[in-house]
Amino acid sequence: MTTVAVLGGGRIGEALLGGLVAAGHDPASLLVVERDTPRADDLVARLGIVATDAGDAAGRADVLVVAVKPQDVRGVLEAVPAGRDRIVVSLAAGIPTAALEGWLPAGTPVVRVMPNTPMLVGRAMCVLSPGAHADDAAVGTAETLLGAVGATVRVPEAQQDAATALSGSGPAYLFLVAEAMIEAGVALGLPRPVATQLVSATVDGAGGLLTDDTDGPAHPGLLREAVTSPGGTTAAALRVLEAHGLRAAFADAVESCRDASRALGAAYGG
Repeated sequence: MTTVAVLGGGRIGEALLGGLVAAGHDPASLLVVERDTPRADDLVARLGIVATDAGDAAGRADVLVVAVKPQDVRGVLEAVPAGRDRIVVSLAAGIPTAALEGWLPAGTPVVRVMPNTPMLVGRAMCVLSPGAHADDAAVGTAETLLGAVGATVRVPEAQQDAATALSGSGPAYLFLVAEAMIEAGVALGLPRPVATQLVSATVDGAGGLLTDDTDGPAHPGLLREAVTSPGGTTAAALRVLEAHGLRAAFADAVESCRDASRALGAAYGG
């Protein structure tokens, strides 16, 4: 079975390791490198995986998953020794494959991934882009691993910043909408726990309608129309949101996020 080493045992690293264990991957072939010893010990105790150091992990792994903070990636990768075939899957935001390849032994296949936080509940959206040396088999290996924690899609690396603006940062936009809806409910007199329960269940259910593929994913406009009776209560609410420029606000927000992602990539030579 493929030996997978995850560099970084934070929330994303833990989510991936937990998803792989739940999917049937042998815990003995899952390695974690985590500098916080109590944290590493906890992962070992709960998941049955192996904690080790970076040198051992790089020497043993068929797939090396980078799940450390962007500022720590270069130091981690420059310590990876040559002399072994391995695939490097980077979950670090903003760092282009060219930079990653430059910090690794020549010819290393690199797959850049933008995950999002629903990975923590097994419902991630992971956007993959291959580097110069990553063939279909390498990307397929990354897709198989990440499929344990959600869905995957391939895009050219030039589209990674736009994908980051939609799915990488997207959960935060929806959390803000949910927060605003809860506060509106409280202002109307609902107890906060009731308002929170109503909004959370509504967001979850609406997401299920969007992703239901029984007849193929539905267009959100059609779903909106199905809820909106002419001259009804929902139409009144939507009229106010449109008047306040909801669509324009989202367009500007996503564009701004895309530009910030581009700037981060440029700082690493992308």
